[in-house]
Amino acid sequence: MAAKKKTDASETNGEPESGENVGGGQVSEVLREPAEVKYAVELEALRQNDRDERPTPWKLSPRAVLTYVTGSKKPLTATIDGKTVEVPITRKFFGDDTIVERSIVTLASERALLLVGDPGTGKSWLSEHLAAAIAGESTLTIQGTAGTTEEQIKYSWNIARIIAEGPKPENMIASPCMIAMRTGKLFRFEEITRCVGDVQDALVSICSDKAIAVPELPGQNMVFAKPGFNIIATANSRDQGVNDLSAALKRRFNYVHIPVVADQKTEVEIVGTRSADLLKRYKIPTKVEAPVLELLATVFRELREGVTPSA
Repeated sequence: MAAKKKTDASETNGEPESGENVGGGQVSEVLREPAEVKYAVELEALRQNDRDERPTPWKLSPRAVLTYVTGSKKPLTATIDGKTVEVPITRKFFGDDTIVERSIVTLASERALLLVGDPGTGKSWLSEHLAAAIAGESTLTIQGTAGTTEEQIKYSWNIARIIAEGPKPENMIASPCMIAMRTGKLFRFEEITRCVGDVQDALVSICSDKAIAVPELPGQNMVFAKPGFNIIATANSRDQGVNDLSAALKRRFNYVHIPVVADQKTEVEIVGTRSADLLKRYKIPTKVEAPVLELLATVFRELREGVTPSA
């Protein structure tokens, strides 16, 4: 359930709710809102201005999804809470826009998407925003670990009710993946390579057949995916060789590699944007000056690369 939004202009990331420059960031009682809640105003503005054809049942067209993720130079005019306002579309992903384009094309073609990159390159961030813009929901997700089981990917049972009543559809505990299939949403699988191979391969039939078999229910032994269902997985390139995907599963994903930010200017922009968001969230009336941002970006780049450039 979305958290109740506060109405005081001083509590909405410094932006009035109705007036000029209405944005998507709203401070709420939740420590971290999902993207579709935090940026609900931006998504609504894009929906109202979207004139392109949308794949069934996408909330936005591919072009509008790209604009949502990469930002717009000009604000959009939209009717929010009965008032006409200018809504700036902020940039969510700092990197090569072609990465976002390839990801959107992959999802539009109903191929599963695998985002691969080093830690901190924005794989999960991009995955969340793609799900929010395309399906309107980014919370159908599981975190891959060494303890992830096949039941967490497919389904499990309410044991007490199974003992009392036997296997019935209402006694099933659907996984986020099964919920996404039933509702035509996107399923997010974080850090897939941290799961053991047998667990990973539970996705093979889901990617191929777009269905989950339920042998315990002879009369209703298949759950079929509705249009719009797809999978976005992420993998840490530092984990390669730990639990590599099987050849069968690799063939069912389109790989998109997200590189480390190459230039310091973009890195400073990322740090500045994230710092501003945190300061607004905690209502700290200050800002981080440009020289400090540049120093932070320089220090962390040198630590990451292990090299200090000569003067």
